[in-house]
Amino acid sequence: MKNLIKIFSLFSLMGFYTLEAQQVVKKDTLSGTELTITMDSRVSEALDAVEDRCAKATAAKISSGIDDDSPSKPTKILVPSRELTNAEICRRNPRILGFKIQIAVVKSNDEANEIKAYFRKRFPTLKVETDASLRPNYKILAGSYFTKQSAAGDLARVKEYFKSATPIQYRVFCADAK
Repeated sequence: MKNLIKIFSLFSLMGFYTLEAQQVVKKDTLSGTELTITMDSRVSEALDAVEDRCAKATAAKISSGIDDDSPSKPTKILVPSRELTNAEICRRNPRILGFKIQIAVVKSNDEANEIKAYFRKRFPTLKVETDASLRPNYKILAGSYFTKQSAAGDLARVKEYFKSATPIQYRVFCADAK
């Protein structure tokens, strides 16, 4: 009997709570999607009043020409309507995902150093480096390029000496890339 009274009182409290609440449909300010919220009508009215005050304060600042950098002012994000140049990309992030020419993959560091020395004699203008992240294998990589197309000219020259040379995606320093 005591359990029945507890259950009845719990359901009656929940029933009174849902009578006080109402469903409010709001529009999202960024994407414009509808959002349905269940809340008390007094809370909804209070939120509407706060939003109105914010809108009026913003409109007053704009019309009076006040342009202060107060913390309450939202940061302005500029999205360019054109494609960014390589220099603009490099300013934002000095290291980007670009391409390198993989000359060979060898088993020892000594063999990698021999290939690098041979490569430097043939191509003194291209920077060559060893990647030891796949130990015990070593990758010998050359050049730094923004795209595969920009690597195509050097790749054709390198393939004359290294038939297995191929462009691979790799993190490159923007300042070095072509």
